[in-house]
Amino acid sequence: MGDPVTAADTVVSGVNVITWQNEQATLLEDASIAIQDGQIVAVTPTLNAAMINEFTQVIDGNGGYVLAGFTEMHGHVPAAVDFGGMPSSYADDMLFLYVANGVTTVRGMLGYTDQLQLKQDIAAGKRVGPTLFLAGPSFNDATVESPEQAAARVQEHVAEGWDLLKIHPGLQLEEYRAVAAAARTLGIDFAGHVPVDVGLKVAMEEGQRTIDHLDGYLRYVDAIDRPVTASELAILVELTLQHNMVVVPTQALWATLIGAGDPESLASYAELALVPEQVREAWLAYYPNRGSSYFNVEHAAVQQNNRRKLLNALYEAGAEIIFGTDAPQLFSVPGYSIHHEIRYMQAAGMPLEAIYYSATAAAGEYFSSYENAPKLGHVATGYQADFMLLEKNPLVSASALKQPRGVMVRGQWFDRATLDARITEIRARYQSP
Repeated sequence: MGDPVTAADTVVSGVNVITWQNEQATLLEDASIAIQDGQIVAVTPTLNAAMINEFTQVIDGNGGYVLAGFTEMHGHVPAAVDFGGMPSSYADDMLFLYVANGVTTVRGMLGYTDQLQLKQDIAAGKRVGPTLFLAGPSFNDATVESPEQAAARVQEHVAEGWDLLKIHPGLQLEEYRAVAAAARTLGIDFAGHVPVDVGLKVAMEEGQRTIDHLDGYLRYVDAIDRPVTASELAILVELTLQHNMVVVPTQALWATLIGAGDPESLASYAELALVPEQVREAWLAYYPNRGSSYFNVEHAAVQQNNRRKLLNALYEAGAEIIFGTDAPQLFSVPGYSIHHEIRYMQAAGMPLEAIYYSATAAAGEYFSSYENAPKLGHVATGYQADFMLLEKNPLVSASALKQPRGVMVRGQWFDRATLDARITEIRARYQSP
């Protein structure tokens, strides 16, 4: 006889589950999902009756669609305390907005004091939020003064418990090489931007794990201010495939940064009411003040069109793409930003199926190399119970992702009423006096 079946903590019944087979979406119809201790223990049309007892929470899926929770591969997670004069609730509010939109994992790409405490609190169930993988404070021209200091700083980050290293612009070539060598020796990822003095090819050769924002790509072929050619795209694709490079495009955010976005459209995003007034006002002032070195009205449209062609070429060639939006930053509100990014990725020729794969299974595969990481990115036995329950089939329209009927994060269920109540509370807290 087999081992006795233990009753599940939670069962979600009567749902259509989107699963992945070799990057292709399949639909398991009229299924039930059983969860114990935050992990999926069964996904089947015929759930064992012994898995349900009087203590089991049974959620009627009522024919809805279940999709694995999204990963925000380039997020900016606030510190646990005192984040630049923000309200004390800021960190918890932003973390909840991720969850409310079905984002159940975030790779935080800029470490702050006490941010590791957030990760620990979430893992322990003391806070509500997505599973976090965190980069420490970035390596840049203000934090690194020599190759020797760069290598020592890598050791410090490993000792402090950060999950990866964040590369920012400004590093000199030998400083970057020192970071890369120390990271390889100590077994920690480094990822993010491509410093100008380093360049795309060297970053790939040195083993940078992801290149975010497609940074360095157009600069490599000198196509910042003119249309990129087919032969140049072929060079970039070949480099990417040769080095098994993972890219995190952040198309929507980058369109805003370079000035290719529509200011009126950006200002009309309803979700802006969910961030503190000082954040909202800074974003709204960005276009009139041309707030960064990336902003270039003259070449913005050309550069954005080049980025669209580049992402299309990478996708068509089978390069590894993982979803990211760079929230919260410049009109990218946590969770809500996924809808804008999906729109930009579709404009680059990526079908919804491929976009969802990049945000779920592809991200889960990426984190599978991390020691002690949970299994992520699938709604399947043995995986962490992270998913969203949707009214309609998201493979038909991305609008199905808006207003999920409920979100499961590490086995904790939030129904629509609970999500709405907390969102209303956050909106009231940050509305202008």
